[in-house]
Amino acid sequence: MTDNSSNDPGNDASKSVVIERTFDAPIETVWAMWTEADHFAAWYGPMGARIPVATMDVTVGGQRHVCMEMDTPNGEMQMWFVGEFREVSPHGRLVYTESMGDADGNVMSAADMGMPEGTPTTTEVIVELNAVGRTTAMTMTHVGVPADSPGAQGWNMAIDKLAARLADT
Repeated sequence: MTDNSSNDPGNDASKSVVIERTFDAPIETVWAMWTEADHFAAWYGPMGARIPVATMDVTVGGQRHVCMEMDTPNGEMQMWFVGEFREVSPHGRLVYTESMGDADGNVMSAADMGMPEGTPTTTEVIVELNAVGRTTAMTMTHVGVPADSPGAQGWNMAIDKLAARLADT
């Protein structure tokens, strides 16, 4: 696996996380990690996070609803994410929106979640995969999440978990 984490999404690097990795796994397996709920739940989130709920209708217009749990010094914390799949090109490109939400799947505004002013309510995740021999090159861009944010750190940890899961397959 190679890691080429970057902060250059093309237009405004400070407002997007871009992670490039090459995995020693076939493109079909990497695609499944992003599109099959059981696989996704096994690697998504930063180290220590658990994903007790991951529902994904991976079709254009299909919905996604994910719960992330973490232990904190103040007890267990849950974060819910909701979104819609905008592009599904099997084994090539996956685009979905992501918003903070509640357990019922309702979108919560950034202000409702106590996020800083200017934080977008809805962001977009773009996953691009390319077969390179027996490996798969992946570029993941999360538009709307600053490259120097805790969210960016979480994505890097999650992709490390994805790499470890792929190594075990």
